Amino acid sequence: MDWRQYIHADPKILLGKPTGKGTRLSVEFILGLFANGWTVEQVLDNYPTLTPQAVQVVFMFVAECMRDESLYMLPFLSESA
Repeated sequence: MDWRQYIHADPKILLGKPTGKGTRLSVEFILGLFANGWTVEQVLDNYPTLTPQAVQVVFMFVAECMRDESLYMLPFLSESA
């Protein structure tokens, strides 16, 4: 499945953030729902413009973005530092 069929960025929608095609739901927003404990069923029930495939490709998109980036772990700084 190609995420480009489901996700796009338009400078006129949410300042160009990647969004689900045909929605104003950003990839960031959808990931935030899952980070807050939402299930796929809850997301689909609350946002009927999304399909199960559209939700799945959010993760495909992010995985591809992560592969293309270099990430570095920063040392934890205590509050007293």
